[in-house]
Amino acid sequence: MTERDDDHKTRAERSPAGESSKPRILSVLGPGLITGASDDDPSGIATYSQVGAQFAYSASWTLIFSYPLMSAIQMISARLGRTTGRGIAGNLRKYYPNWLVYSAVLLLIVANVINIGADIGAMGDAIKLIVGGPTLIYIIILGIGCAVAQVFLQYKQYVRLLKWLSLALLAYVATLLIVKIDWATLASGLFIPHIEFTADYLTAVVAIFGTTISPYLFFWQASQEVEDLKEKPGREPLKDCPEQAEDAEQRIELDTLVGMGVSNFIALSIMVTAAATLNTHHITNIESSAQAAEALEPVAGKFAELLFVVGIVGTGLLAVPVLAGSAAYGLGEALRWPTGLARKPKDAKAFYGTIAIATMLGVALNFTPINPIQALFWSAVVNGVVAVPIMVIMMLMSTNKKIMGEETIGGWLIGLGWLSTAVMALCAIGMGVSVFLG
Repeated sequence: MTERDDDHKTRAERSPAGESSKPRILSVLGPGLITGASDDDPSGIATYSQVGAQFAYSASWTLIFSYPLMSAIQMISARLGRTTGRGIAGNLRKYYPNWLVYSAVLLLIVANVINIGADIGAMGDAIKLIVGGPTLIYIIILGIGCAVAQVFLQYKQYVRLLKWLSLALLAYVATLLIVKIDWATLASGLFIPHIEFTADYLTAVVAIFGTTISPYLFFWQASQEVEDLKEKPGREPLKDCPEQAEDAEQRIELDTLVGMGVSNFIALSIMVTAAATLNTHHITNIESSAQAAEALEPVAGKFAELLFVVGIVGTGLLAVPVLAGSAAYGLGEALRWPTGLARKPKDAKAFYGTIAIATMLGVALNFTPINPIQALFWSAVVNGVVAVPIMVIMMLMSTNKKIMGEETIGGWLIGLGWLSTAVMALCAIGMGVSVFLG
């Protein structure tokens, strides 16, 4: 995907600390897997449940269509971090005017805080479904727990925890195995795009793309590549050490393809579960992930509800730190703070303070009269709007030799990256139209 001289070192001559050509799969999976798993947060679960309940299997094709697009844009994010040694905001700060950097980061923080609030609220509601008790107490405990884990766990321990939390997604595969599926209709919905030119259907399609391709995922994966670069001796930014590029790019591709594949498979499992149970029983209006779990019990049994709740809490515990962390990376890089989860709290006070404040602001939203569903809707609007210019800038940066050296992206990755950007631009326009009309 990049042009390099024929006389580059062979793999055998490369530093052993670089990415191995035949690495163990678990050591390869990291930023891409965590990013993909965090994409199925409680807010996303609510979206997929609503689409499945309302439209059955007819919108499932969007998850096939979005897979290569989201994979490409996440690979580009990762390549930016691995090649330059800086996150997205760091590159924006160095090469673009300050007003653009601060605008992008401000919108990212606002959207992330709202999303954190909605996710923590959904986790609290889900726990209440199973054990009863006061939702607000659960929200406080969950918020404090997420903030403390990011601040006080060592980086390697924290990444390991996030990888284990990604296993919570298996709850939705288990739920899928319980319900009765119309396989012929599902296959038709998956491989034959069905489009209804109605406001509800087009809004659902826009919501799916807005959920699967979000700015916080770009910032997080790029910054995690930078973290790994600092943590693993022998790795250097590819711009300065192009002999490491081939193995690094192969690792990023595998990690991202698996991570995004897991993300969309779980999204499909949720959508199909809702279609096979809720839609079949004419339950077509779902406003939250907890409501989706509650609605499952009378039609699929208590065990299905329990699995759905386990998934909500597990994915929330994974997504909230990613949302808070991406906000902290963006703000820290924009303001030239010491950033990174590998740093000790005393060495990056502002960075860790941002994580804690973003998380607690999300908790606080649940104590206000603000409707979390409406807040989540506006969060999606902000995400959809800010994603487009950030994706455009990412594409320009990743093809700029001044920024990337000889490791600029090329070939199919450019094509899919620009196609993904165009699709998100159409989604932003669609969201604007739905807001204007609705």
